[in-house]
Amino acid sequence: MFDEHTFSTTLGDQEITFSTGKIARLAGGAVIAKSGETVLLATATMSDPREGISFFPLTVNFEERLYAAGRIPGSFFRREGRPSEKAILTSRLIDRPLRPLFPKDMRNDVQIILTPLSQGEEEHADILGVIAASAALMISDIPFDGPVAAVRIGYVDGELIANPTISQMEESTLDLRVAGGEDAIIMVEAGADEVDEALMIDAIELAHESFQDAIQMQKEMREAIGKSKRDDYPRFGTPDAVVEKVEAIATDRLRDLLRETQLKEDRDAALSQAEEDVKAELAEEAEANGWDEGDIHDAFESAVKKVVRERILSDDVRPDGRDQRTIRALDAEVGLMPRPHGTGLFTRGETQVLSLATLGMPGEEQTLDDLFPEETKRYIHHYNFPPFSTGETWFLRGPRRREIGHGALAERALEPVLPTQEEFPYTIRVVSEVMSSNGSTSMASVCGSTLSLMDAGVPIKSPVGGIAMGLVSDGERYRVLTDIQGMEDHLGDMDFKVTGTRQGVTALQMDIKIKGVTRAILTEALEQAKEARLQILDVIEGTIPEPREELSTYAPKMLTIKIDPEMIGLIIGPGGKHIRATQEEYDVQIDVEEDGTVFVAAESGSGAQEAIEYIRTITTPPEEGKIYTGRVVRITDFGAFVEILPGTDGLVHISQLSDEHVRSVEDVVNVGDEVLVMVTNVGRDNKIRLSRKAVINGWTLEEAREDDQPKRSSRKRRSPRRR
Repeated sequence: MFDEHTFSTTLGDQEITFSTGKIARLAGGAVIAKSGETVLLATATMSDPREGISFFPLTVNFEERLYAAGRIPGSFFRREGRPSEKAILTSRLIDRPLRPLFPKDMRNDVQIILTPLSQGEEEHADILGVIAASAALMISDIPFDGPVAAVRIGYVDGELIANPTISQMEESTLDLRVAGGEDAIIMVEAGADEVDEALMIDAIELAHESFQDAIQMQKEMREAIGKSKRDDYPRFGTPDAVVEKVEAIATDRLRDLLRETQLKEDRDAALSQAEEDVKAELAEEAEANGWDEGDIHDAFESAVKKVVRERILSDDVRPDGRDQRTIRALDAEVGLMPRPHGTGLFTRGETQVLSLATLGMPGEEQTLDDLFPEETKRYIHHYNFPPFSTGETWFLRGPRRREIGHGALAERALEPVLPTQEEFPYTIRVVSEVMSSNGSTSMASVCGSTLSLMDAGVPIKSPVGGIAMGLVSDGERYRVLTDIQGMEDHLGDMDFKVTGTRQGVTALQMDIKIKGVTRAILTEALEQAKEARLQILDVIEGTIPEPREELSTYAPKMLTIKIDPEMIGLIIGPGGKHIRATQEEYDVQIDVEEDGTVFVAAESGSGAQEAIEYIRTITTPPEEGKIYTGRVVRITDFGAFVEILPGTDGLVHISQLSDEHVRSVEDVVNVGDEVLVMVTNVGRDNKIRLSRKAVINGWTLEEAREDDQPKRSSRKRRSPRRR
């Protein structure tokens, strides 16, 4: 029998349980995590290092299984294919707080797989996944300086809520996810509806308090059933002798070099030349001691890092000469491209992003086929990072996790200021093309996309700006850096991205390389970010003060009409026949919603208006006294049936075909003829009487009805014959 162990704790006001020992027993560590009806399997396994590897190969995969929600995949093969965007973002969310806590000298492959086995309607799987992955690592043999826990914080009706349900989050103006350890915060990610910085700090502090029980539970698991950690893994690192030698030769040169060069291209070229000089100077000694070029390269990188960080901490001087609060030069332009519906070019120093907006029909919104509650997405933001933006080359094989993550961050930043579908019924897609990269292209994407949306005439509530904050700390001293560039991101300890309007924050994302940051650091970072954001918003509003009043000439002109949902069939017709014919006749595109909302878009406003009038006509019940142009669809001995609306016809009695005596219906009309007729009566059984005679004579409804009254026979009824 299996030796199963179960542990439980609370997160917010919900109980979560972890069991191990029954399933996936050959994995390094395996945990079944359960919260309500949501159940996840988390496994953590380590293998030996691959030959020649120079980095720590950690992979985290959230493997969606639609059976968890009782659904069959919608793909042709009815099998899960490539990960959905939400699955990729969840994998990244779980990866980020774990990665800093592995030994820096380890190169073994570590793979963490999270498989949802059951997805409830009220429990979030992403936060449960962070805790489950950490628990699996804690009880495994994998070296890991955890535990880590996480929680989601919502803000509903003026109250912060820890671990809210999916239903509660529908009413929340804050979606904050925080991960960390016992003493400090490691990862922050948030979407917010213009929340102020003070409330955000309170929410982060509440989050840290809320997951402490989950931290203690993992320690109990480790103590009770944890495997012995592998201490015999191959350790990778640069020999101390090489580091000391390279630092002795290179440190003074690097100080001079960094004082003299401020542009990325010049600095990179100077650093490359300095490294080559160091290698040449150490060539004989390296050969004698068996040092390879990789060791010297790593030692040189270490020397650069020390010099850059010391200059920042001691002198408040950054690689490009700025102090800790200064933003690089800013520039913004709009309307650069003629055919896209909106364009915005945003430049900050050597980082430049071109964002292009496209407006489409409601039916063009993205349909989501994943485990998460949302079924469609009306605002779509994509981010592209081509190799030329960094002066490099690599294979173009579609968006990587980083591109998907950056696009999602920009999307989350702008969602709170978008108009509702009732206010602006378009589907909106923005694509951010990185033209040049030297730090924080995701934040430049937010700024460029704000410009493009305003240029497209999307009535956003407020412009959104974004800035990336950095951190350099030696444990005692620290500097929070505004607008970090590539070198500072690479050599620093934190990448803290903040977006927002003048009113408040709309998105956060923080990743760190150290074991945590304090409330004081977060507070200072948010204060500096707000100061920088306001400067950026000044530049954006100086370029385009408000959204354009008119849409682009090339944007579809869209009109809407609300009809009785029971009339939808009249618009669509059998097999879509009517809607296709209407679209072709008026050169429009028509989308019909289940609630009876009809969207009509056309290149010209007149075509859309004509189509709307036609739809209004065919979906309005026949009106007594109104004259219609109809088509004869059937002829009988006693009259003609005329279709006055699609699928709706009425009878013109032979006596109402003409103001003269009619011997035969065919003497006046034939099938296919168009005729003008007046509706004289709509019966309770929806039978419709029509009159052509009334139109010919110009009668009123009362006159037409009087004429159409059945004539009493003048012949007297005979009495029954008596026998």
